[in-house]
Parts: sequence; structure tokens; C-alpha cells
Amino acid sequence: MAEGLNADRPQKLSIVVFSGAFDKVHYALVMASAAAATDTPVTLFFTMEGARALIQADETTPHPWRTLPTEVPGRSGGELDDAFKTRNIADFETLLFACRELGVRFMVCEMGLKALDIERQNLRDDLTYEIGGVVTFLNDAHQDGAVIFI
Repeated sequence: MAEGLNADRPQKLSIVVFSGAFDKVHYALVMASAAAATDTPVTLFFTMEGARALIQADETTPHPWRTLPTEVPGRSGGELDDAFKTRNIADFETLLFACRELGVRFMVCEMGLKALDIERQNLRDDLTYEIGGVVTFLNDAHQDGAVIFI
């Protein structure tokens, strides 16, 4: 266990990414990457508006997550991400790939995709996903873990 970490901390972190607000999705990635970096298994479960953060880029929108709304009035996800970069805060793509490289499990809710009319092939192809439902997510959770809803 990494130095200074509490031995009684959760044995697994399971995060429901429900919000489609850029800053909330960004912070879910912050939490997931930090937990994974300290050897805590993590599952990110993207559902409903949160699933929009994983839409594949195309010719017109290189990073669709940049158009996500934020909790900051008048700023898009891209503007907030650019501000983070100038302050040396990890940006969205850096965090997403850190999660991938650190072994975070990505799950996408089948019901959420259907509700938003998003096809699986419209999701990013640079990540590996498991498409499932709430039962799949709950079966993945750990009895000594923490479930966070964002």
C-alpha cells in the first residue's frame, strides 16, 4: 500500500458517472485515476448524460466532450479544460488515458445508451468498454468498497 494511505480505506471504488456536466465527469476521472494509482481497483459506470463524454470524435467535432455543459455559467467543457491546462491541472484526455493505462474498468449502461439513442459504435474506439446494466455494475462492486454517484 502506498505510503500515508489509510489501511481501512475502501477495497474498491465504483463510480456512477450520471451527470453530463464536464466538470463532474472530469472529477470522476480525477478520483478514478488517483484511486487506481494507489492500487485501488476502480470501475467507472457511464450512464445517461454521463455517457455523452465517451462519444467518438468525427470530422466536425474532434473531441465531443468539449461541448459538454459545465457547472460554471457561460463556459463549455472545452473552455474549462483549456483553463485547467493553463493551471497545470490534468486535462480530460490525460485523465482518461491515465485511467485506461492504470487498469480502470470502463462500463457503459445499456439502458443509458438506449435512452439517449447512442449506438455502441458511436463510442470512442480508443477505450475498452463493457456494455451492461445496473445489475452488472452492482455485481462488480465490492462489499468492502465505496460506490459514488456523480
